Amino acid sequence: MESLYPSMVECAAEAARVARGVTAEQLAGTTHCPGWDVRALVNHWVLYTSHGLEHRALRKQLPESLTGRDFAAEPGWASAYAAQLDRAVAVWADPVVWEGEVDLGMGMGAMAAPELASVIVKETAVHGWDVAAATGQEYRISDAAARIILDVVVTHGDLYRQYDGFAPAVPVPSDSPTFTQAVALSGRDPRLSQAAS
Repeated sequence: MESLYPSMVECAAEAARVARGVTAEQLAGTTHCPGWDVRALVNHWVLYTSHGLEHRALRKQLPESLTGRDFAAEPGWASAYAAQLDRAVAVWADPVVWEGEVDLGMGMGAMAAPELASVIVKETAVHGWDVAAATGQEYRISDAAARIILDVVVTHGDLYRQYDGFAPAVPVPSDSPTFTQAVALSGRDPRLSQAAS
């Protein structure tokens, strides 16, 4: 918790900033995620990185009322997302939340709470980069947070590729910034955005 929680706070704050930079006109735009426009990407991002983050901490499954919701269609969705991120991050401030395992539901087993938290922080940052890249913005995080993201991408990369969550890694110079390496290893081309530079 000591090393991961500050990165959770940081990545959530940056996600909220990027969300506020998305215009209504951009929601229909394309992304580099196959088959997803900005609206679909935003809805996935909002659902799993804010509501999902809170529900996992509370050991609750996401209700259908959330999984089928078009968050991006709602007025002020970015501010609502920021508020929900704040609520979720506040729940994880309790050291007890980091103990034990979290049932992933749908017969997927369980995961240690700290590991699950790191995966959701990765989702917050990588999908934050996706949204930023698609809307002409940058997603900026510290090297300390980027190292956590890179570690998750390395650890779980094969699993993500098995379910088409990651494309094949994109080659980048070995001395690239840490977040650039994480983005590239997740199958995203850092040249699509200045976010990882």
